[in-house]
Amino acid sequence: MEMVIKTYARNKKNKKGEKKSKDQRMKSISLIRYADDFIILHKDQDMVEECQRIIIEWLSDMGLELKPSKTKMTHTSKGFNFLGFNIRQYPAGKNQSKLGFKTIIKPSKEKVLEHYGQLADIIDRHKAAPQAALISRLKPVIRGWCNYYSTVCSKETFKDLEYLLWNKLQRWGYRRHPNKSKTWVINKYWGTVKKDNWMFMDGENYLPKHAKTKIVRHIKIKDTKSPFNGDLIYWNTRMGKHPEINSQKGRLLKRQKGKCAHCGLIFRDGDLMEKHHIIPRSLGGTDLDKNLELLHLHCHDVKHGMKINLKELDGNPF
Repeated sequence: MEMVIKTYARNKKNKKGEKKSKDQRMKSISLIRYADDFIILHKDQDMVEECQRIIIEWLSDMGLELKPSKTKMTHTSKGFNFLGFNIRQYPAGKNQSKLGFKTIIKPSKEKVLEHYGQLADIIDRHKAAPQAALISRLKPVIRGWCNYYSTVCSKETFKDLEYLLWNKLQRWGYRRHPNKSKTWVINKYWGTVKKDNWMFMDGENYLPKHAKTKIVRHIKIKDTKSPFNGDLIYWNTRMGKHPEINSQKGRLLKRQKGKCAHCGLIFRDGDLMEKHHIIPRSLGGTDLDKNLELLHLHCHDVKHGMKINLKELDGNPF
C-alpha cells in the first residue's frame, strides 16, 4: 500500500507554478498504517481523495474493500480518532508555533469512557470481595491502559480518571460499612505511600494511580527499521533491550545514547562492545550499572593499554 501511494506521488505532475521535486512530492504525503488501520495526511483534499481511489482499486484486486462506516475524511482542525487516540490541530499564537497551530494527541473520549466503565464494572462485581482481591483485579487494567497512553498528552485525562475512580471506591467502602463514619472508612481502606495520604491499599498492597504515570514521549521508528533486521544497536538504544544482548548491556547502551564512552562514536551494527569498570574491581569497584560503561573492544584495549587484536576485529579466524 505504501509503495502504491509513493509511486503515485512520484509520478504525479506538478501543478502550474509548482516547483517540487519527486522526493518533495513523496514526502508531502504521509501514510501511517498499523495492521489494517491507516490514515493519509496531505494539505490538498483532492490529493487525499485521489489516494483513496487508488487504494480502493488496489484492494479490489485482492477481493477487499474499505468499510464505509470506518472510512472518514476530515480536516485536522476538527480532529479524528486513530488507534484509540484523538489527533487534532489546535490554533496557536505565533510565539507558540510558527505554523499557527499545535498538534495535540490525547486519549479519545470513547476510550476514556470505555476504560472507566471497565473499572466501574470490576468494582460493582466485587462489592463483597476483600480489598486485596479488588486491588489485584484493578491493578493490571490501570497499568496496561496508562502505559498505552503514557506517550501522549494524557496528564489531564489521568487526573480526571483518578478523581472518578476515587469517588467510585469511596462509595464502595461506604456501602460495605453503612453504620461507620466516613473517617473510619477512609482510615480503613486508604493509607500513605511516599507522602501520598490517599492510596487505596491493603497492607503493602496498593492500587497504582493514573496520575502517577510518567509521560514519556514516543520517538518515531525510522522508516526501514525492524526488530528482525539484525540492527541490535538501534533497538537497544531505542528500547534498552534486545533478545541477542543481555539486559545490563542494553541499559548501558540506552544510557549512553548508543555512543562509546571513550571515543564518542556511535556503535554500529557488528561492532564488538566491552563493559568497562570506571573504578576497577581491584580498587573496590562494583559490577553495578553506575560503575560500568560500554566501549568499543579496541577502545577498551586502548584504555587498559592492551594490544589490539586486529584479526579478531576483522572477524578473520586466520
